[in-house]
Formats: sequence, C-alpha cells, structure tokens
Amino acid sequence: MPDFYQTGVVTTLHRLNRTKVEHLERDLERFTVAQPVALVLPCLIDELDRPALGHIVEQLRGVRYLDTVVVSLGRATEDGVGRARDLFAKSRQRVRILWLDGPRVVAALDRLRECGLLPSTSGKGFACWLAYGLVLAEARCNAIAVHDCDITTYDRELLARLVYPVAHPSLGFEFAKGYYARVGKKMNGRVTRLFMTPLLRSLQVVVGRHPLLVYLDSFRYALAGEFAMKTELARVNRIPSDWGLEIGVLAEVHRNCALKRICQTELCANYDHKHQSVSADDASKGLLRMCTDIAQNLVRTLAAEGITFTQGHFQTLLVQYIRMAQDTITRYHADAAINGLAFDRHDEESMVGVFSGALRTACERFLDDPLGAPLIPNWNRIVAAIPDFLDELRTAVDEDGIEHAVG
Repeated sequence: MPDFYQTGVVTTLHRLNRTKVEHLERDLERFTVAQPVALVLPCLIDELDRPALGHIVEQLRGVRYLDTVVVSLGRATEDGVGRARDLFAKSRQRVRILWLDGPRVVAALDRLRECGLLPSTSGKGFACWLAYGLVLAEARCNAIAVHDCDITTYDRELLARLVYPVAHPSLGFEFAKGYYARVGKKMNGRVTRLFMTPLLRSLQVVVGRHPLLVYLDSFRYALAGEFAMKTELARVNRIPSDWGLEIGVLAEVHRNCALKRICQTELCANYDHKHQSVSADDASKGLLRMCTDIAQNLVRTLAAEGITFTQGHFQTLLVQYIRMAQDTITRYHADAAINGLAFDRHDEESMVGVFSGALRTACERFLDDPLGAPLIPNWNRIVAAIPDFLDELRTAVDEDGIEHAVG
C-alpha cells in the first residue's frame, strides 16, 4: 500500500496511485496558459554522449505545457554547442542553449567580476543561477523547474509531478522539492542515507531542535536534484556554486518563503542516475568532495542562524554522527533483509568512515575560515549593481549564435 503519512513540517504530496500522466498534463496545459513554465537543464558536455540525456529529450517531445527549455551547457567548445543544438533540434518547446563558456557570455560575466559579484568557483549551482537569469531576462515564464541530465529512469511523469504543485493556481505552493525511492537490487542513495540524514539528526542532538534543522529533516530526499519554484524565488534566493547547491537552495527557501508554501512531491516509483565514485583518497572529487561541500554549507548556514560552533561542538558532533550512522545501518540492514535486497554491511560501515572524514574536514575548514566562499549573489543584487545586466545576458546568448527555437 502506498504511504500517505504526513511527516515533519513540510507538506508531502504522495504518488498514491498510478494516475495517468496524460491527466496531469491536461491540467498543466490549462494552468500554464497564464503561468508559463521553463525547464532548466544543467548539462556538462560529456552528458551529450550518454544515453540518459537522449532519452530525456525524447520524453520531453511529448510535453506540451512547457514554454521554454534552457540547457545550461558547461565545458563545451563551439562544436559541442552544435551537438547540443542538434540533439534538441526536434524539441516541441522553445529551446535556449546557454553556452557558459561562450565568448559573449564570458564578456558579460567579466562585468560581474569587475564588481566583485562573480563566484570564484563554477559548478552546478552557477549553471542553474545563470539560467535563472536568462529566464528572468526574457520575462516569459512564471515558474522554473530544474532536474539533472543523467537520470537513467526518466519518464515525463517525473516532470509533471514536479511542476504540478507550483503551477496549480489554487494549491498555493511556491516551491516543490522532488523525492523518490532509490532501490534496485540494493539500496542506493548512500549520501542521503548514511550522511545527510544522520548528520541532520546528530546536529539536533548537539545544538537542539532548531527550526531549520527540523525543516531540513522533514524532506525525504533533501539531496534530490529536482525542484520547481516560482520565478520570484529564483530572483531572491542566494545559492552555493558547489555540491552544496541542494541544501543551500532549501535553506534559502526556508528564509524567503512561508512553510505552508513549501512542499515535497513524490516523482516516480523508482529513480536511478549516474553514480558518483567515492574517491576516498582524493578530497577534490567524488562523494568525498560532495559530502565535504554539503557539510560546510550546512554548518555555515546554521552559523548564520546564530548557532555557535566551537572545536568542542565539532568533536561531539563527529562522535555523535558516527554513532547515529551506525544505528542507521542497522535499520537499513533489517529493511533490506525483509525485502530480499542485497546488503553489504562492511561496505556501508566503510562508507561511514569515508563520510566521517569529510565531516571532519568540513569542520576544520569552518574553524579556519567561518565565512568560506560567499554564496552567489541573488539577482536583485546583480540588477541593483548593474541595472542593464539581464538585458546584456539575453543579448549575449543571442549574439553567441546559439539560440534555437522550434514550434
């Protein structure tokens, strides 16, 4: 039986039956006449060669309610841009290829650098943020959805369930976070299962049930890369440029949006994507880098809420996290056993060892530099500093010659 239980402080929209996607899409076609929707796809050049993105493009061809798709393309040459244009050539939607390394886009960004407004690192957060700017500059859409390009189990139902809460005119939601199961022959989602959730609950033991921690712990999959929001939130939110994007987005939404306007929505029966390597010996990449960035952003966000952290706090947190994660493994072991899933307890314990190292590194970095890398400024700040920047960004995309519109 599907689970319909409401937990935490965030409204949960469940996938209680197999509602035909066509029913959701008919509603969305009506809703989006007055509230057009843009889809942002942060995409690295090597994803063009993987079957997942090709399948996503095929699925999107059946979606009639989307106004615009913005492909925020990174690490691409001019040839790569042409390949992206060809891949999306038969799209039903209006497609904008935002070439992050395009000469005119780079020239526009140099103006931000001169004003001290360009982040020092660029990653998924930066790719999404610049795409939001293009959507805001064009002023066509009232809502923005975001999902990754490496989803191997993608179906257009995922997008419909993601967009529906913010597009529906009477539900009143301004932000929707996706969630789903991550189960194949074994349980996946290691960073969420063994790091994020135990860390959030350990922090509640160490610093108390702070409203932000209770809110974050209410999300069933806080690290999901899928979310939708009203464009006004895209204008006012500040976000990290690194792997801390998902937690940073949730924290900013908590700051800028009433709880009753926030929901999480179940997107699909199961979900899989390209798995990251652990990179236990290299803190600059893989899951080790991801966990370090997540923990740094979380600690700095809590510090900004007035929570004091000392070396003693972090020592207690590290011990508490390891104990909490070990108890969590026991729970998942039992859950896997009753469902006939493979479960390598040694591997799970080893992952906790890697993740505890990431947490230690994040705590040390915070003590050395509590401010760390600044968040990307919100678009209100950018426009206040450079009033014509959004127009310049739109023109730069046009002049790089990579706009493609169909239909």
